[in-house]
Amino acid sequence: MKRALITGITGQDGSYLAELLLEKGYEVHGIVRRAAIEDPEHRMSRIKPILPRLKMHAGSIESFASVFQVIREVNPAECYHLAAQSFVANSFEDEFSTLMTNINGTHHMLSAIRALVPSCRFYFAASSEMFGNAPPPQNETTPFRPRSAYGISKLTGYHLVRNYRETYGLFAVNGILFNHESPRRGFEFVTRKITSHAARIKKGLAQELRLGNLDAKRDWGHARDYVEAMWLMLQRDSPEDFVVGTGESHSVREFAEIAFRRAGLDFQRHVVVDPTYYRPAEIHDLVADSAKSREKLAWANRYRFAELVEEMVESDLAALG
Repeated sequence: MKRALITGITGQDGSYLAELLLEKGYEVHGIVRRAAIEDPEHRMSRIKPILPRLKMHAGSIESFASVFQVIREVNPAECYHLAAQSFVANSFEDEFSTLMTNINGTHHMLSAIRALVPSCRFYFAASSEMFGNAPPPQNETTPFRPRSAYGISKLTGYHLVRNYRETYGLFAVNGILFNHESPRRGFEFVTRKITSHAARIKKGLAQELRLGNLDAKRDWGHARDYVEAMWLMLQRDSPEDFVVGTGESHSVREFAEIAFRRAGLDFQRHVVVDPTYYRPAEIHDLVADSAKSREKLAWANRYRFAELVEEMVESDLAALG
């Protein structure tokens, strides 16, 4: 039985990945803050159905001693480092915390693995935000131009992974995943903000939704598809970095139109453009060229854009009863 360690296991990606690994017969361990262990009902809601099958460890990626202790105890064959301050808007408001958490956390994980279990295969959740406004479509050879502290922190993590791979021989890979969503997405992200508000407006619990730039375009896929790509990257004979995305670009406006239509509403009657939600430095169009992933990983997304949006709306409607 392979043993895997997941940081960020209580998040959207971590929960889907944990389910996938359990299905494949893994012994799955997760690092969570002690507060989550003390209050699992609220802080572990995404993994509640599978929690009895998981082995949880109190720790913090911000503390090297904490990370070192968990990795020594678990001795994993695979490690998926998903934990981060991942909300881009927050990275503009608190650059210091974003940089310290994301960069130091990744460094702590790599250093501990190198010292304790150098045979462990390591996956790092890089991000399409590293590309910034590089001309689309973006692939593994596209120059990086991050436009936020979050993008910068992920790019630093990307280079740390490459350095540990090339200098110390670790099996360490960067998964450059484009935007991926699901009914488990946090409410602070624009996609879940749209679908949850559409549901609330439909139920008479709200009247309007305030959004920023409706013309920003992203490559949106389903998190369930993307965690499979993470696993595939660690099953190869040699470590390489991969871009993962659908290859389709859609605007925030399109996302809102589909969401409100699924709720039986006209989005133009409820969506208000509010300049306070604009990014200080906007990224206009991110779309993946995933040819390498499709060829070398035999990976393909199963969910279509409209299906993803409709599933999220249906889930939010059902949650409101």
